[in-house]
Amino acid sequence: MAPTPELVTAALAKVNDPEIRRPITELDMVKSIDISPDGAVRVGIYLTVAGCPMKDTITRDVTAAVSAIPGVARVAVEMDVMSTEQRKVLQTKLRGDRGPEKEIPFAKPGSLTRVFAVASGKGGVGKSSVTVNLAAAMAASGLKVGVLDADIYGHSVPRMLGVGERPTKVEDMIMPPVAHDIKVISVGMFKPEGNSAVVWRGPMLDRALHQFLADVYWGDLDVLLMDLPPGTGDIAISVAQRMPTAELLVVTTPQQAAAEVAERAGSIAAQTHQQVAGVIENMSWLPCPHCDERISLFGEGGGQVVADALTRTLGSRVPLLGQVPIDTRLREGGDEGKPLVLTAPDAPAAVELRRIAAGLSKRSNSLKGRKLDLTPTSR
Repeated sequence: MAPTPELVTAALAKVNDPEIRRPITELDMVKSIDISPDGAVRVGIYLTVAGCPMKDTITRDVTAAVSAIPGVARVAVEMDVMSTEQRKVLQTKLRGDRGPEKEIPFAKPGSLTRVFAVASGKGGVGKSSVTVNLAAAMAASGLKVGVLDADIYGHSVPRMLGVGERPTKVEDMIMPPVAHDIKVISVGMFKPEGNSAVVWRGPMLDRALHQFLADVYWGDLDVLLMDLPPGTGDIAISVAQRMPTAELLVVTTPQQAAAEVAERAGSIAAQTHQQVAGVIENMSWLPCPHCDERISLFGEGGGQVVADALTRTLGSRVPLLGQVPIDTRLREGGDEGKPLVLTAPDAPAAVELRRIAAGLSKRSNSLKGRKLDLTPTSR
C-alpha cells in the first residue's frame, strides 16, 4: 500500500517539538509533504529559529515516525526557518495576544500550577540538591514540572540536571531547555563561556526574575519549583511580591545553629502573607557502614525545631515534611547531572525525597485565591 499525505500527516502529529512539547503539526512546523511513486517521502519542516539546537532531534523523530508507515521506502527531512511573521503567529498561538505589560501566568487567579519557593537561611544545606531531586521525582511520577533557578549568584541547577544547551528565543519568548522531562531556566544559561560572576543589584535581580517568569514559555505546568538564594534578600522579597501564592519550602540541617537561621528565612512569610508548605531536614543522619546504627553527624532535631518555631510564629501548622539522610551518591549525582531519585530510587535518601515529592504533589481542594464566576442575585 502506497503511503498517502493523510497517513504522513497523522504520523507527524505524533512528533512533538522537543522544547515546546506540542505536536509539530499543531505548531504549523510542517512545511510540505512530497511522496514519490516508489515510496520515498520528503518532509519539509520549519524550525523556529536558525541554528535551532533541537534540529537533529526533530530530524530523528520525524524520520522514525514516517518510516513506520507501511509502504514508505525512505525518508528525507529538509529544514527551513520560520519567517518573522510565522514566529509572531506561533507566539500568539502559544501565549495569546498579550498587551505591552507581560503577565506572569502563575500569578493569575485561575492558575492551576502549584508553585514552591525552596528557601534556606544559609548556604551549604543542600537546598539545590533537594530542589532538583524533588523535581525529578515529580516528573517521573507523570507531572509536568519546571525549575526556575532563582539563585542568581550561586546558580547550580543546570549542572545538577545535566543541562548544557542554551535556551532558544522565538521573538520575545524564551524556550527553556528540558532535562529528565523537566523544563529548566537559569541565569547560568545566558552567561558567556566560563565561570564568571553575576554582579547585579536589587532592580536587576527583580527584572531577571520577572523575565524568567513572564518571558519563558513554561507551558501548562503542574508544579514549578523555584530555587531561591539563601537568606531573605532581594529575590525572596521579589518572589513574595510577584508570586504571592507561592508556597515556601524551608530546607535546613539538624544543626541547631542552622535551624535558627532557617527559622528566619521561613518567618518572612509572616510579613509577606505567604504559606509555608513545610520544612525539609537534609543531611539528617549517616547510615553506619558496619552496623544498623544512625550516625548524627550534624546533631539532631533541627528540622522539628524550625517547624515548631514557624508554627508558633505564623499561627498555623507548619509540618516537618521529611528527613533526608546523607548519601554520597546524592552529591555525585548533582555533579554528574543525574538526580539520585532516578539513578538509585531505592537508596534511603531517594526513598525519602520521593515520599516528600509525592506528598507535595497532592493538590489542595481549597478555593483560596481562585476566581469564581459567580454573580450575586437578589431574592
